[in-house]
Amino acid sequence: MDFKPLLTLLAIVNPLAIVPFFIHYTQDFTRAQRRRTVGVASFSAFVVIAASALLGIRVLEFFGISLASFQVGGGMLLLTSALNMLNAQPAEAKPNTKELQDGAEKAAMGASIAVVPLTIPLLTGPATISTVVIYAERAQTVLQMATLVGYGVVIGLATAVCFTLAEPIARFLGKTGINVMTRLMGLILAALAVEVMADGLHKLFPALR
Repeated sequence: MDFKPLLTLLAIVNPLAIVPFFIHYTQDFTRAQRRRTVGVASFSAFVVIAASALLGIRVLEFFGISLASFQVGGGMLLLTSALNMLNAQPAEAKPNTKELQDGAEKAAMGASIAVVPLTIPLLTGPATISTVVIYAERAQTVLQMATLVGYGVVIGLATAVCFTLAEPIARFLGKTGINVMTRLMGLILAALAVEVMADGLHKLFPALR
């Protein structure tokens, strides 16, 4: 069984790095509201990954985009995310301060923040979606596709665990610990990004082999 897609997704999503955001958004929530937010965010992350795996290729075909081109573009996006992580920044593009304030205001008005911004874009964004689409194309059997969707379940569970234990994790790791973890995941992601781009370039330019 190939665990490379799971490692890549864990590196990109990196729910540990989102723990401070979760604490920020749910600081005024009751225990029941926080539990519901954890459940919705975890399930939403799974839905994004599953939908990307099952429908991503069809979307590419609809727009007439070759997978090789998508691999090169997706690989570049992954590499950019990895560079962000090596600087101890989350992999996906995050809202700026004003957007954070706007999100808090929406939460105060009763809008759920579990899907936006916790799931999209904090947990799953363009880098995550492009990664799933690339690996979905490589799935040759129904079992391999089911495994990829199953990895979405693992990501959802990892997210649920990290968010449920958010405050103890933040106290134990501290800002330094979370930064070190983010940099390590970024290094792994950079290596995987190079492999994805190299595979795409070989398909576009067979002479490179």
